[in-house]
Amino acid sequence: MEERKLKEIEHSKKRREILQGFERISDTHVAHQAEDLDELIADKEKFNYYFANMKYYSITGTSEAYKHDWLDRKCSQKTKILDFACGNGENGVYAANCGAECIGIDISPEGVANANKNAEKFKVSDRCKFVIMDGEQMTFEDNTFDLGVEYGALHHVDLEAALSELARVMKPNGQMICVEAMRHNPLIHWYRKRTPHLRTEWEVEHILGVESFDIMKKYFHKVEVKYFHLMSLSLVPLRKTFLFPILLPIFNFLDRILLSSQFIGKYGWLMLIELSNPRK
Repeated sequence: MEERKLKEIEHSKKRREILQGFERISDTHVAHQAEDLDELIADKEKFNYYFANMKYYSITGTSEAYKHDWLDRKCSQKTKILDFACGNGENGVYAANCGAECIGIDISPEGVANANKNAEKFKVSDRCKFVIMDGEQMTFEDNTFDLGVEYGALHHVDLEAALSELARVMKPNGQMICVEAMRHNPLIHWYRKRTPHLRTEWEVEHILGVESFDIMKKYFHKVEVKYFHLMSLSLVPLRKTFLFPILLPIFNFLDRILLSSQFIGKYGWLMLIELSNPRK
């Protein structure tokens, strides 16, 4: 196995052993995601160190809502969905709760174990399974999935290899939603380089940019992008104050206006990419 993949597995092992529950939590809405936080965090000191960036997820409500709305509309009992690089399984569990049959994959044994536990916890294990698999060399047959979902995974892999495999295993009219960070904002990228304990070197160097869309178009006929979270990031220091719930809707509105074009949108933190109709 390539050295970069071994480093990803080791980094993931460290994180998954600390946090067994859903990963995108913040110190402002932990109770929303986990009733028994002590049960899910194995070491609070290590959690505070290796998950120090979780505070930024306090402002991601709009992008999460967009992803959830997409899954709500697309998933049904007749759909089969791939949770690509599933982590601890939150996307797959959500899709299964919408009625879809889900198979999630991850290169991390610890992530897959946590994901299967979470499927049982949320009572969807009958239609939501997670297995250890390399996303660049999937063992599924061609045209297996109606839908796909991934969160922050494409910058952990060889993009061309992963997209080629995703296009292969998706049905001809298949659709996928991807949530990815962007690298164009110099302040955000400075923070990434200043916090090497939060991510691997490969990850930092392969954060997606607008040029990544051309690669995606080689494998999918349709690529649509929406940008999120620029002005709202400035509210993170206020996340525990009474001002936060007052100001956040205003700043989300400003973001919606400012990030409506790629010219400014590429300087946001996250983008949601809809990939449709894989090239066969």
